[in-house]
Amino acid sequence: MNPQGESVPNDAQAQVRRAAMRQRALAAREATPYARRAVWETAIMSHLDSLIGQLAPRVLAFCWPFRAEADCREWVKRWLEEDATRLAALPVVGERGAPLVFRRWKPTAEWALDRYGIPFPTQTEEVRPEVALVPLNAFDARGYRLGYGGGYFDRTLAAMQMVAVGVGFELGRENDVLPQAHDHAMHWLVTEAGVFPAARD
Repeated sequence: MNPQGESVPNDAQAQVRRAAMRQRALAAREATPYARRAVWETAIMSHLDSLIGQLAPRVLAFCWPFRAEADCREWVKRWLEEDATRLAALPVVGERGAPLVFRRWKPTAEWALDRYGIPFPTQTEEVRPEVALVPLNAFDARGYRLGYGGGYFDRTLAAMQMVAVGVGFELGRENDVLPQAHDHAMHWLVTEAGVFPAARD
């Protein structure tokens, strides 16, 4: 039992439930018509204006949109254009089990595809983000998220100090995503519904 008197699943049960939550969130997102997602994305970008303006990073990481995730590329381009001292970065997947590295991204940067078919810059320098926009599949109010199961962002957040901003759609919200001991919570959540500080334990 947890402090609320609810039964706590064992590891095997938790893994099954986490996988089901991930698949449910992915299926719902990919089934949502683009026009509706575009409306949600517009709201998300407005909320990012507010939050990122408050956090004021010089180096901001984001992710290339994958499987109908919120697309931050145009917002990042505008953010860069507003101040020439700003830098944007994309994550690069290296060896299995290793943290991500981040390379500077510019709209004109040369790129290649990683093992998942996601573009990353190839000829730019490595940078260290102060803030990272992290995609959300399923997530809960405490800031815990389910990615795609590779653990890349958890290892990265363990190795690098940065503010993690989870970005996703409300359709992925769960009461509890059953985080594992090595999972790292987001500091903020941004969805079409607004900006939410993680409700830490």
